[in-house]
Amino acid sequence: MAQRPRTDRTTGVVVIGLGRFGSSVAEALVRLGHNVLAMDVDLALVQQWSDRLTHVVQASSIDADTLRSLGVHEFPRAVVAIGTDIEASALTVLALAEIGVPDIWAKAVTANHGRILERIGAHHVIFPEAAMGERVAHLVTSRMIDFIEFDDGFAIVKMRAPQQTVGRTLADSQLRARFGVTVIGVKRPRQDFIYARPETMIEPGDLLIVCGQTNIVEQFAAQS
Repeated sequence: MAQRPRTDRTTGVVVIGLGRFGSSVAEALVRLGHNVLAMDVDLALVQQWSDRLTHVVQASSIDADTLRSLGVHEFPRAVVAIGTDIEASALTVLALAEIGVPDIWAKAVTANHGRILERIGAHHVIFPEAAMGERVAHLVTSRMIDFIEFDDGFAIVKMRAPQQTVGRTLADSQLRARFGVTVIGVKRPRQDFIYARPETMIEPGDLLIVCGQTNIVEQFAAQS
């Protein structure tokens, strides 16, 4: 049986599955200062990440008793990053729910996979490939440089300032009245972020932080 690691479980995160997605999440969490207990059945992956993450163990995640012996039930959140093995993904979420992990995030590869995960105990389902595909599509077909969409159809984007706004104040451009979008900030090269005001003048090379309903923001970025 895997040895129970010593770590602060009150703010830690369990990451199960050390493929490309799981290892990226785990590494980012460590970089942000979180304690991470990472698990995978593949010994080669465990050895590869053992020196780069807080704690890495080789163990099966589909058995509730194994998870409990590792103290997983004491962690406030877990990320199930298993993608291609749908059975292992589902059984892992089921085991985490059984031992009472309060916040379970799980990767899904299809819509049906996601629905299964939600029904058996996942609190959040992630579709990383689909999300990245949509994000890239936005970036290559408009003036967007970055794009974040929220669950309720609201989006925030970073985009190059449209030519029609250059040399004018935001009040003069009337972007909210004409397009239904709100500029919340301006970033100029080698200068600090500026919170947008009606009198803010847009200069060549400015980047705008724009928010609004997703479809409206998309239309604005595409035609600007």
